[in-house]
Formats: sequence, C-alpha cells, structure tokens
Amino acid sequence: MNLHTCFTSFWDNFLGDEMLQIHTLSVSSDHDEYRPPVWKSYLYQLQQEAPHPRRVTCTSEVENRPKYYGREFHGMISREEADQLLSQAEGSYLIRESQRQPGTYTLALRFGNQTRNFRLYHDGKHFVGEKRFESIHDLVTDGLITLYIETKAAEYIAKMTINPIYEHVGYTTLNQEPTLKKHLPHSQEEPDGPTPAKDDHNTEERVRTISDLDIVYPMSLTSLVRRATLRESDLAPKYEKVHNFKVHTFRGPHWCEYCANFMWGLIAQGVKCADCGLNVHKQCSKVVPNDCQPDLRHVKKVYSCDLTTLVKAHNTKRPMVVDMCIQEIEARGLQSEGLYRISGFSELIEDVKLAFDRDGEKADISSNAYEDINIITGALKLYFRELPIPLITYDAYPRFIEAAKITDPEKRLEALHEALKLLPPAHCETLRYLMGHLKRVTQYEKENLMTSENLGIVFGPTLMRAPELDAMTALNDIRYQRLVVESLITNEDVLF
Repeated sequence: MNLHTCFTSFWDNFLGDEMLQIHTLSVSSDHDEYRPPVWKSYLYQLQQEAPHPRRVTCTSEVENRPKYYGREFHGMISREEADQLLSQAEGSYLIRESQRQPGTYTLALRFGNQTRNFRLYHDGKHFVGEKRFESIHDLVTDGLITLYIETKAAEYIAKMTINPIYEHVGYTTLNQEPTLKKHLPHSQEEPDGPTPAKDDHNTEERVRTISDLDIVYPMSLTSLVRRATLRESDLAPKYEKVHNFKVHTFRGPHWCEYCANFMWGLIAQGVKCADCGLNVHKQCSKVVPNDCQPDLRHVKKVYSCDLTTLVKAHNTKRPMVVDMCIQEIEARGLQSEGLYRISGFSELIEDVKLAFDRDGEKADISSNAYEDINIITGALKLYFRELPIPLITYDAYPRFIEAAKITDPEKRLEALHEALKLLPPAHCETLRYLMGHLKRVTQYEKENLMTSENLGIVFGPTLMRAPELDAMTALNDIRYQRLVVESLITNEDVLF
C-alpha cells in the first residue's frame, strides 16, 4: 500500500463524519469568552479533490530502462509524443529520456489541461525538488496535490498568516500542565462557604492525543491549546528564544499551529521546532514570534545543547551545570594549585558529562563521587567548549576582539561594555556569573597560582571561537582572546 492510500484510508476511518465538526476559530475578545479553537478545513478539502495519479504504461520493451523505473518509462520520446499519450486524463504521467540530453530523465505530468515536464532525479529516492520519495507514484501524488492547492487557493494561501489563531491562544512549553483558565469567562458570583482546594485533575483541561493527530473536539485541547499557560518561577528571567524549525513529515493529517490551516502534501508538509514541538507551515515559521519555550521531552541533553535552549527548558537563569560546578569548586577547590590549568582524567570528565546529560540537576559531582577537583573544572571547561554557539557568540566575537586591541584602558573598558550588549541575555548572565567566580579564584592566587592573566590563557579559547576565519587569523586572535577574558575578570565589578 502506498503512502497516499495509507494517508487517505487512515484519515477516513478515524474521522468519518467528524469532519463536519471542523470550522474556523472563533474568539471574542470583547467579552473574554473562549470557544475551543478548531482547524480550518478548506485546504484539506482541496487536497481530497486533487487529481489522482494515472500511470501511462509503455506496452513495448524499452532497452536500457533504469532499474529504479517501472513500466511508466517510455524511453527516448519527444515532448509531443508524451503530450499525445497524456492527453486523455488529468493526473496521467510517464517518464521519458531526454532527446536533447541523453542519460537524463523527465517526468511528464498532465495537469490543468496541459502537459508539464519536470527534470527527474534519483539518488536512492526520487525527486524533482527538495522532497524525496520512495516511489514515483508518491512523488506524483504529492506533486498533484501541491499543484492543485497552489492553483486553486493561491490567494487564500497568501493571506493565511493574517489574523492567526496563534495570536489568540499563544502557547508555552509542552511539559507544563495546560489550562484554559485565562480564556474561560469569569463567574460574577462566588459560591458560599470556603473555597475548595484546587484539584489539577478537575480544574485543568487535559490533552487528548491520538498518535500524532491534533484533532479538536468540543471541550478538548490540541497541541496548540495545551500550551496556553506557563507557570514560571519569578526568579527566572524570560529570555527570548527563536524557534529551532526543521522540515518534518507528519504521520497522518496535521494542522498548522500558527494559522490553523491544513498542512497539505504527503511528506515534508511543514516544519517542527526541535526544541518545543511547535508545528507550522514553512511560510508561517517566518512570522512566528521568538517565544520558543523548550520542552524537556525534546531537549534531552545538557552538553552540546544551545545555552538559551537549555536554560529555558529548565526555567533557570543559567545552565545548571555552570552553577553546580562553580558551587562545588568554590566549596572545596579555590586554594587548589593550578586550578583550571591542571587537567583531570579525561575518562572521569566524560563521566561527569554523561551524568549531567542523564540526570541533569540531580547529577552527583560531590567529593564522594569525584575527589579530584580538577575533574569538576575540566567538566565545566568542556561544557563551554561543546556549546554549539560559544558563550561569547560568533556575532559578538569581532567587537570583543576589536575592544581587546585598544590600548587605552578606559576606551577598552567602554568598548567591552558595548560588546557585552550584543550577547543574548542568557549568555551575558552566564558570562557575568562565570567572571565573578574567576575573580574570586584570583583572590587566592597566592595559593592556587592562578592570576587573571593565567585564567585568560585558559578561558580565552574556551569561551571564544573565531567565526570561519582562516587559520592564520585565528592564531593571531588567541592573544586577544586572552586579553578579553583577562579584562572581563579584572573589571568584573564595573562591566557587569
């Protein structure tokens, strides 16, 4: 059974007459009344109306037919011959070898009462554009759906992002309990007697999910509405974060959580945020606000995770690995000779990394588990080295290097202050905390022999990485990286 057949039969068997219940969103802001948001069915209906593939088979044997094509391959025929063979029915298709460029192949497809020709490729899968398919039948099916919808609903699609459902409902991290409290009408009368204790199971709506489908029924929630409220700690700042969208193939019919319209096609129907799970059209992703609330079910590691993503997922000011390591170091290691300069055993540092990835804030890094404090300093340095975007980001890197080149101390300090403004808030807060710690390390330099210059040598390349510079330029930057960190430590109380 091909992908299109599975898609159609699954949907029809599941919904049946429930399709009649799908309407457009209705929210009354005047009276703060909430009606369950439901999906817009127009594009789904168009997909159902799209022409079906009709393979035109070749009745004769064709020499040198590629093994990955079937009887739809007609060999080297002209455009005119292909047009005649396809003129009988909408959706009919065949494959031919190009007469002008032998060895290349063309998909000839009948749509809109004309034959359309597409250069066809195969690299293990069939494709004419970005999407890749296991079979020619699925490729043609998806192509007909796309052509039909974009032809019939071009104006509608162009306006999909206007007045989106997203602005009415919003969303928050998936691992928080959803609630419709802020959308429900407020009662004007309070019941007599003491207010009963709140029961989350009674007062909050629960998500009903069936596989990956997000179908809306009265008084139920979808993956959109389940994001309605986030109970954040007052201590945790609300860092802004862009969504980490990646092209995604949804199992079964899916609706966009921004505009509430159907996501058409058989595969790669839209994009999904790898950090929070938000599902939207590719064109809708361009207008979604930078309000990603990462979900711990998606963010499954600590090391090699984007810093802002990690702190938002855990609802903290700074990465817990930074706080925990620094607290452990200050508790028992400030007077340790060669602190941060002496390396611990790499196998044990890797153990600490795995512990954080596995257990998060519950990881045990105490002296009972790791007696050598150099294991903890090594784990902290490794965390910063493995950040996909360095603590001093690629965007801010040039400004920091320029500041380090300034010889006048006051002007250098002013330039560093301006450069700090370019850092994302979570990066700046983490840098502030780290520099405060390193300043305290230097207060024990008689015991640990670690001056701000020594720490600059250690942390310069750890916190800063040159963005796509040639080897010679990157090598020359090392001394300025040291100066940046040294200046940040020395002037920590002024700069932060």
